[in-house]
Amino acid sequence: MNRWLSLVLCAGLALFAGGAGADEEEARGIPKAPPRAEGEGPWGRLILRGVTLIDGTGAPPVGPVDIVIEKDRIAKIQSVGFPGVPIDPSRRPKAEPGDEVRELDGHFVIPGFVDAHAHIGGREQGTPAEYVFKLWMAHGVTTIRDPGAGNGLDWVLEAKAKSARNEITAPRIEAYAWWSQGLKAPASTPEAARAWVASVAKQGADGLKLTSLPPAIMAATIDEARKQGIRTTAHLAQLGVARVNVLDAARMGLHGMEHWYGLPEALFEGRTVQDFPAGYNYNDEQHRFGEAGRLWKQAAAPFSPKWNAVMDELVSLGFNLDPTFTIYEASRDLMRARRAEWHEEHTLPSLWRFYQPSRKAHGSYWFYWTTEDEVAWRENYRLWMAFVNEYKNRGGSVTTGSDSGFIYKLYGFDYVRELELLREAGFHPLEVLRAATLKGAEALGRAKDVGSVEVGKKADLVVLSKNPLAHLGSLYGTGAIELDAKNEPVRVGGVRYTIKDGIVYDAKRLLEDVRRIVAEAKAKEGFTLLQPGAAR
Repeated sequence: MNRWLSLVLCAGLALFAGGAGADEEEARGIPKAPPRAEGEGPWGRLILRGVTLIDGTGAPPVGPVDIVIEKDRIAKIQSVGFPGVPIDPSRRPKAEPGDEVRELDGHFVIPGFVDAHAHIGGREQGTPAEYVFKLWMAHGVTTIRDPGAGNGLDWVLEAKAKSARNEITAPRIEAYAWWSQGLKAPASTPEAARAWVASVAKQGADGLKLTSLPPAIMAATIDEARKQGIRTTAHLAQLGVARVNVLDAARMGLHGMEHWYGLPEALFEGRTVQDFPAGYNYNDEQHRFGEAGRLWKQAAAPFSPKWNAVMDELVSLGFNLDPTFTIYEASRDLMRARRAEWHEEHTLPSLWRFYQPSRKAHGSYWFYWTTEDEVAWRENYRLWMAFVNEYKNRGGSVTTGSDSGFIYKLYGFDYVRELELLREAGFHPLEVLRAATLKGAEALGRAKDVGSVEVGKKADLVVLSKNPLAHLGSLYGTGAIELDAKNEPVRVGGVRYTIKDGIVYDAKRLLEDVRRIVAEAKAKEGFTLLQPGAAR
């Protein structure tokens, strides 16, 4: 069992490529976020005037409304009139001396986004915390879950505490410890697993990120986490999924899953293992990802008895799906991912190098990625999306996570892309925003304070100049393209303000800081961003 567990853990550690599970002393080299130099407030009272509110619960937009924030909490949401009609000043909350008032006619307000799969960079990616945090905040992400605490649990807990005190410009952070993190050797018995869970819970971990584990150890780990009052999520890697698939783990009490590994396996009929070719080697990542793109076709057909039975049981167990569609998108359209327009000014040289084809780096499986691979992955997405959309329809919990920092996916920008992919899966735009806000907060156990715009909750808000329901792509920091009155293309949209704990951040300024960080890194190295294989 120890040798098998070691193999699974080694495969899982590759997910972090120098992050979770790597030597934590080496991870210390990742620059921490500097003291906060951005943001205004909080004020005794902040009034946002004349906005259209999309509250994150699934309710339709309503406006104009005035939102009153007292320090870090929403104190009042008041309807002040009707669209297209001048607002009667007598209906508005009265501003007192010292109040901060923002006139925002024509703007939209939504809850701050929750990125439920958000690694805070990594040593090999060369991504300082300031860079990562500002990309998220510039795109309205005010809460993240770091699944695996890849820079070391103590490192992430320190950043969490500083963010909670608003000493740094950063989303609020949920820190999930990676399996056996901090131990010299993996916990190899149920008793050792329980002791480890108790230890990381005492340190302050909010939850655990698990991989495939032997059944007895998995059951003990999940049970102890529930006893300790912390949450669990898992990436059930192929090396262990034949022993514990998603349904097995959910029955043990696992709160939710990342990606989709282990879900098709729970839907198998007429087989018990994936149809691996004879020459398959899991450590060859082109094998791993190439065959993963052919996995959903091996599962039970949509709406078949087996498909329905697994789905209904997972829903009944309150199990959460965090699909992270965006992180695998290069598998179905490699050129789109690597030519994304934000790379030129917003992707660090070190991160671009990390993305390049390599037989050693995780997620760099472009040894010879063919049309056949992309077509297989498109079909994979069709079947995967059908399950996720119907899971939502039956009352299941679906959240929004990006897993950026790998596979040509950039923090913040590709969180927005995840929203677009949920829309492609069949979610109504209101359902997309609910998955990105309230459902995320519920899955993290934080819905009492964040996730929707309601009186008494934290003032975590996003202020937009464009209606996100009409065009989710208008949320990108690079904006959306429109023609102006002179028939010239212009950029519109993007986040105007990100508000966290009543502190107002200028999202455009945060992106300017990111571009400065990237420009300085390029100048220092004499770096020019080139596509793979291009002559230098």
